[in-house]
Amino acid sequence: MDVWEDLPGQEKAITALRRAVAEGAPAHAWLFTGPPGSGRSNAARAFAAALQCQLTDPEKRGCGVCKACVTVLAGTHPDVALIATEKVNYQIDDVRELITKAQDRPSTAPWRVIIVEDADRMTERTTNVLLKSIEEPPPHTVWILCAPSPADVLVTIRSRCRSVSLAVPTRESVAALLVRRDGLSAEQAEFAARISQSHIGIARRLARDAEARRRRDTTVRLPLRIRSVSDAVMAAAELVELSTAEATASAAERAEAESAALRTSLGLDAESPVPPQQRSAFKALEENAKRRARRATHDALDRSLIDLTTFFRDVLLLQLKSGSELVNDYLADPLHAYANASHPEATIAKIDAIAEARARIGANVAPLLAMEAMMVSLRPAA
Repeated sequence: MDVWEDLPGQEKAITALRRAVAEGAPAHAWLFTGPPGSGRSNAARAFAAALQCQLTDPEKRGCGVCKACVTVLAGTHPDVALIATEKVNYQIDDVRELITKAQDRPSTAPWRVIIVEDADRMTERTTNVLLKSIEEPPPHTVWILCAPSPADVLVTIRSRCRSVSLAVPTRESVAALLVRRDGLSAEQAEFAARISQSHIGIARRLARDAEARRRRDTTVRLPLRIRSVSDAVMAAAELVELSTAEATASAAERAEAESAALRTSLGLDAESPVPPQQRSAFKALEENAKRRARRATHDALDRSLIDLTTFFRDVLLLQLKSGSELVNDYLADPLHAYANASHPEATIAKIDAIAEARARIGANVAPLLAMEAMMVSLRPAA
């Protein structure tokens, strides 16, 4: 067992990271890129664990069993910070806090490692605040930024980082990981790996959560029900509801718990009015909750649109007679019927319509409006 075991299909990246650890003088800033599901954050944690590993032989660091490796992977190591935003974008104050943390000397290990998930969620202004620390970091600090692609990070940051590119793992490697690590049956693991398109985290959730599988199945079947504009409008409303209900409920529950905790810390019971001098704290809490809810809703909608795209991807493969495996092979019969009733050009236009809806959601267009416009475009040709 070592820290690299949970990175299926990333042999090339692992070789480069092992070499950097063995050399003992890693670059001060790294940029881990790869599509969703490639394991960017897992790779960053594994690299951080190997850097802090307590084995004396540099070639063997990353053992996965020493105290340093175990605590880094568990997220409890005092000299490794994993930063993720629950908002739509990082705030400047978030980054300033990171820069302050980067100045601290490590307390128990050779390095202070700061892992920034979703670095693509930094605005240009926020990224510029980070730039100086990346350019002139303390000698004991290692930055690891994670993003979908190099193009998602400002060139001024990108040019100062050593790049590590991760690939989408094969379905077989993801299924094997789920069997070994999560105790799933081979059949469960293969099905989850297929419908998640080798996204490790989503595959695990789909394999374990029957409600998540039901929501995905309902989303993928929506095109089979659209025949008219009214069908499209109804399907749009259903998709928004499916995608946002869980995210909204989770955000509301957390906001309520945070408000209750703040009241307790201030000595207020549930019914007491908030004193004027303490209202700013509750206002800040409310604003953070709104940002988290917006981020969760965006992410849920985007994931649903990716699932919807797999329907038309399968239809296109059937129309082109490519012989490639279907993502939604359990829907083979309705997919064949849909493919036979249309043509590839129309299918490509529908895939483009979904991509446009994803872009609109990212640009903060009202979700229902974006979904309605998309669903109308998904109607079968007259």
